[in-house]
Amino acid sequence: MKRMIPFTKMHGAGNDFVVFDGLTESLPKDLSKLARDISDRHVGVGFDQMLVVRPSESAEFCMDIYNADGTQVEMCANGIRAFFKFVRDQGHTSADEIGVETLSGVVRPQWAGEGLVKVDMGLPVLIPEKIPTTLATGAGPVLDVPIQLPDDIHWPGGQAELRASSVSMGNPHCIIQVDDIDSIPLERVGPVLEHHVAFPNRVNVEFIEIASRDRIRQRTWERGTGETLACGSGACAVAVASMLRGVVDREVTIELRGGELQIAWADQNSSIWMTGPAATVYTGAWPVEDGV
Repeated sequence: MKRMIPFTKMHGAGNDFVVFDGLTESLPKDLSKLARDISDRHVGVGFDQMLVVRPSESAEFCMDIYNADGTQVEMCANGIRAFFKFVRDQGHTSADEIGVETLSGVVRPQWAGEGLVKVDMGLPVLIPEKIPTTLATGAGPVLDVPIQLPDDIHWPGGQAELRASSVSMGNPHCIIQVDDIDSIPLERVGPVLEHHVAFPNRVNVEFIEIASRDRIRQRTWERGTGETLACGSGACAVAVASMLRGVVDREVTIELRGGELQIAWADQNSSIWMTGPAATVYTGAWPVEDGV
């Protein structure tokens, strides 16, 4: 017998989510299957990540995050902004700042005005072993390390070797600067880098183009999802790597395909701050097998 469970469709700078409220609804036991079922953009609802609100013993709320392929991931920075708006809209909190437990630790979003959320993303992880990546050893950071692509990847200009930087924002990122992000064959090179041997837990891939000292253009391939219109943790990783490489200033606008994020990082002993939008698209209900 099937029953309907409500969901809310949201997005942050074009990175889109389906949110389920585990505080008020009885959700299926197999959330990975639920994510796979509802993720298809043709016969389901479609999303980049599925977010689940749950109670927490270490913060006000817990956020579970599932990719479209059903894998659970540590962190989603655009998702945390949508999550905060959702729990405020549902009346679960009226606070202007909350703690949200994730697999990467407790994150603290702050309300920054209508439709905007500011997030203390904490310190970046720069030690290769903890990212994790085998591109380098020691204390890090991992900057501009040659990384080889297979010979059958058609790259603009015939280039097969790229230089990669790597940062973790609670989830691993590979950042590669190019001259023109629009010419990148991301649908081919994205999966190759996601599963590259240098990244034992797979990796999110960001190709970037430096527009100026305070602006970066970014395209993202998210592990378990594919190309997305935005990636907040990726934007933070991009800003960190670019600041450490000395090509941008300490406050930068990241121009994503779905919108813009503001990233600030005062120094290596300070938290990274991300400010960006969160919006509700619509609400609906999804059928699940009762008791499953």
